Amino acid sequence: MQTHVAETVQAVADSLLRRQWMLATAESCTGGMVAAACTDLAGSSAWFERGFVTYSNAAKTQMLGVDALLITSHGAVSEPVARAMAQGALRHSAAQVALAITGVAGPGGGSVAKPVGTVWFGFAGPWGVHSELQHFGGDRAAVRQAAALHALLRLNAHCAAD
Repeated sequence: MQTHVAETVQAVADSLLRRQWMLATAESCTGGMVAAACTDLAGSSAWFERGFVTYSNAAKTQMLGVDALLITSHGAVSEPVARAMAQGALRHSAAQVALAITGVAGPGGGSVAKPVGTVWFGFAGPWGVHSELQHFGGDRAAVRQAAALHALLRLNAHCAAD
């Protein structure tokens, strides 16, 4: 999986460099895994602007400007919060594109409505704001790795299409 992550990061880097765009990440359940994968690539300072690890609800509000009422109403793992996180990452950075991840990595914390493996993604950029829901299987590490890779793959698709 690490090889696939590195290849995907390189593709993202190429797309961002071609457009002279910078990336900001807002991560909850992945705890900075996407930012780490991006900065593993030498020269990433040319396209990676910053990463926010907003694990707590308070961090989402304080660092990204996510409305606390939005979190209370929909839960931290929700489409509105993922979208707000991506928009907040753009507002609080000098980036042109942002991705956000919020989910339930497990082993606890799941519910009937949001079982372990539920992950919402938000993507913001010149294309607008897009979001999507995925469900990943496996243990905590597998969910987090799958979420990080999925975020990079979808970001690459958004950047390549624009």
